[in-house]
Amino acid sequence: MKIRYAGALAVAAAAVLFQCVPVQAAPDDSRIEQSAKDSYAFKTYLSDDHIRVKARDGVVTLTGSVADQSQRDLAANTVANLPGVVSVNNELKIKGGPGEGEHSDKWLAMKVKSALLFHRNVSAKDTKVVAQNGVVTLTGTARSEAQKELTGEYAKDVDGVASVNNMITVNGGATVVESAGAQNNVANPIETSRGGETFRDKIDDASITAQVKGALLTHRSTSALDTKVKTVDGNVIITGVARDQAEKDLVTKLASDVNGVRNINNEMTVAGPNTQ
Repeated sequence: MKIRYAGALAVAAAAVLFQCVPVQAAPDDSRIEQSAKDSYAFKTYLSDDHIRVKARDGVVTLTGSVADQSQRDLAANTVANLPGVVSVNNELKIKGGPGEGEHSDKWLAMKVKSALLFHRNVSAKDTKVVAQNGVVTLTGTARSEAQKELTGEYAKDVDGVASVNNMITVNGGATVVESAGAQNNVANPIETSRGGETFRDKIDDASITAQVKGALLTHRSTSALDTKVKTVDGNVIITGVARDQAEKDLVTKLASDVNGVRNINNEMTVAGPNTQ
């Protein structure tokens, strides 16, 4: 009798455990989906796109459409770095119409615009970008001559840009923008405040990681580098291999100017002979 009773208890316990598994998994998946929607990258760069995020047992599937490849990568990289995500199936489609294909003038202009978006020391919002046969023309406003020049530098380094015609107007009397860069691998953060709260306070680690990856991939000087990026409380750790010290320093400079970055710890290995 006791044996039958014990066996019945075991079966009942197993049934309860079996029923609890999906109940426990569902909240995690819901949290992942909500975290993606609440991320800085989705709210800031992907708000105009139609992206659906569906998680199941930590495997996230992205469907819908985005404007270009950089946004497609940004969405996937952001989600991939959220807690609890096992893998990402990126099924996002790229919108396209006449004259909007890869390597078209419109495509190149959008690529330059995307590159500017990630950097805090330039203003993509105040910059208009037009491309024609590889020649990019920049118009709009900058707060200082330094910001104008930095905008031109970032645009010039985008893969596919042959030359830049920088016609940005400098507004007088504005605070001079410090140039992007870092000393001793520590970023020189510039915070822009809205309503007493800084952008840096709002930006989650997953979005910072995705932005840094996007910034490095967008620029021709660092696009081919094999780098790994990890962010903890705004502190970015970069590993991988650089061809020389100059390339490693450039990675630090570009990453330091990304929105939300507090500090950079560049642990890349220098493969070339120039290690000074």
